[in-house]
Amino acid sequence: MNVLVTGVAGFIGYHLAERLLAEGINVYGIDNLNNYYDVSLKKDRLAQLQPQPKFTFQLLDLFDRQGLSYLFQEQNFDCVVNLAAQAGVRYSIENPFAYVDSNLVGFVNLLEACRQHQTKHLVFASSSSVYGANTKVPFATSDNVDRPVSLYAATKKANELIAHTYSHLYKLPITGLRFFTVYGPWGRPDMAYFKFVQAIAQDKPIDVYNFGKMKRDFTYIDDVVEGVFRVMSKPPQTSLDPTANTAPYKIYNIGNNQPVELMEFIAVIEKALGKTAIKNLLPMQPGDVPATYADVDDLIQDVGFKPTTSIEEGLGRFVKWYQEYYAKK
Repeated sequence: MNVLVTGVAGFIGYHLAERLLAEGINVYGIDNLNNYYDVSLKKDRLAQLQPQPKFTFQLLDLFDRQGLSYLFQEQNFDCVVNLAAQAGVRYSIENPFAYVDSNLVGFVNLLEACRQHQTKHLVFASSSSVYGANTKVPFATSDNVDRPVSLYAATKKANELIAHTYSHLYKLPITGLRFFTVYGPWGRPDMAYFKFVQAIAQDKPIDVYNFGKMKRDFTYIDDVVEGVFRVMSKPPQTSLDPTANTAPYKIYNIGNNQPVELMEFIAVIEKALGKTAIKNLLPMQPGDVPATYADVDDLIQDVGFKPTTSIEEGLGRFVKWYQEYYAKK
């Protein structure tokens, strides 16, 4: 089996590639290695993958339509997993064109390549941010999601709409995955949990937004990868019911289904580090939401999986990785 993983030097892309390689699957990984966060961390992730004989890496940006077309002409992919995107809510307010180029133009370039080469299954990363200003919890994939509160969220919703169109027009099997606050070893330094651990370890204050009155459905990386792995082998089928949506298209939430108060989350980090945080309580940031909470009933029903890793276990592993990784720097 040959799988293309885009954004392979990223947090989720790296972990998925590790899992696929462990299963004996050939992984072709692409990434543009942009400098949104520390490029050395991305290169260190790649260094874990590159010695493995079934792994191939190419420096390639989804914005490069011609380069992507050449890649699909040269390789025959059984499944494509798109984890390449410009991430970050706050950054999207300051740098909108980075999101248009990567998340919109780049995504359409990939869809076109999949269409032209009749890819058997495209799995792509969406985000819990599409739920935006929704107040009904838990968030279900059947909920209306037309009130995004950041450009990042709007591009992810646009991905879902465009993907559905391609699935409908060309009977291209596509699955979108709405990830909920993914954390764990080799994580992204722009994420709050990473910043918290870094600051507390260095006896520096942490910024706690909305005065700590936030809830997040923190989801451990291994649970996310397990969900992606199971979904990959179950491409959606075209419905034979003329009254139903006939496109071979499906959206799932991948979340822990157990939202945690931000202050509780910080307390777990404090315990793991053996230090007390200096908290700088601040109002809500633009583009942020007070709570996320995933309804994962569809995921359980279709692939028999539900994330289960507790924040105590997950944060313990992250802190251990963080201390070991930065001790070598």
